[in-house]
Amino acid sequence: MFYREAGQFKTSYEADQALFPIRQDRIGIAILIFGAFVAVPYLANDFFLSSIMIPFLVFSLAAIGLNVLTGFAGQLSLGSGAFMGVGAYAAYKLTSIFPDVNVILLVLVSGVFSAGIGAIFGLPSLRIKGLYLAVTTLAAQFFLEWCFIRIGWLYNYNASGAIEIPHRTMFGITIAGAEAAPLTRYFIVLCITLAIAVLVSNLIRGRIGRSWMMIRDMDIAAELIGIRPLRAKLLAFAVSSYICGVAGAMMVFFWLNAAEPSSYSIALSFQILFMVILGGLGSISGSFLGAAFIWILPVLLRAIPAMTGIEVGAETIQHLAHMIVGALIIFFLIVEPHGLARLWQIGKQKLRVWPFPY
Repeated sequence: MFYREAGQFKTSYEADQALFPIRQDRIGIAILIFGAFVAVPYLANDFFLSSIMIPFLVFSLAAIGLNVLTGFAGQLSLGSGAFMGVGAYAAYKLTSIFPDVNVILLVLVSGVFSAGIGAIFGLPSLRIKGLYLAVTTLAAQFFLEWCFIRIGWLYNYNASGAIEIPHRTMFGITIAGAEAAPLTRYFIVLCITLAIAVLVSNLIRGRIGRSWMMIRDMDIAAELIGIRPLRAKLLAFAVSSYICGVAGAMMVFFWLNAAEPSSYSIALSFQILFMVILGGLGSISGSFLGAAFIWILPVLLRAIPAMTGIEVGAETIQHLAHMIVGALIIFFLIVEPHGLARLWQIGKQKLRVWPFPY
């Protein structure tokens, strides 16, 4: 009874195809956006913003990028961490070459370089699929990691081999560098993540998104009805890599302030993949749910002993957090293999008919 569409009539095609056609969904999204822009900045401290909210949004954006490729286009990838690294190093070089250009613009432009690299490594997708394609993207991961380590031009021949973010301002406010306030960086990351999420949501619902889902479900049938597989797959690789590249650039510019090649290792690729699988393949909201589960839950588990006054060693807490998160992942995948987004859909369906059992 709380989630009923009764009486919500749609009198136009535009209303029927709206991003949120149900009034309750629009209210819920409005509450979430209000909380993100007002409640969180008002209630949270610098630690909460820097250690929880900013990385959560960065990983959510990276999960959206991988979901475009794996969830909607059906192309398995294990190189999302490397594509994030391409965006980070590209943004760093752009800030070195164009020091007077707005750093937010450079972060968005850096994804173009990641899209180009992703499209190149997506070329084998026309001939191979499944685990063979995963091996190809894994090779891209190792090759790009080697480039980050061996090509000194990428990190301006820094003796440490790391990229260090310079001080940048906008309208007199520091937005990048160690001096940037966590609240400022949070608002930047939040706006970029929400904007790209909305754009991807509309892209998925259009002609391009439908062609990706046709390729995912049955590529031969899609080709027979006029879909060009190479064009659709390369576009999916490019869009996915662009989003991952922007997420990687935000990761170093608005969160870490410095990064080494190990920051974009194969472990990051698997972490993003777990977020997508656990949150739900082919779901934008699932990307946010998966990122929250993988990143925020371990942080909360490590904070519980300190809040209760129980003295436990840091290593013990970390091991327990890994064990609990691993057990919960197995539990959720057994209960609902389609991820947390599917559980949310089932919950909404139950609310439609409550308190009746049918």
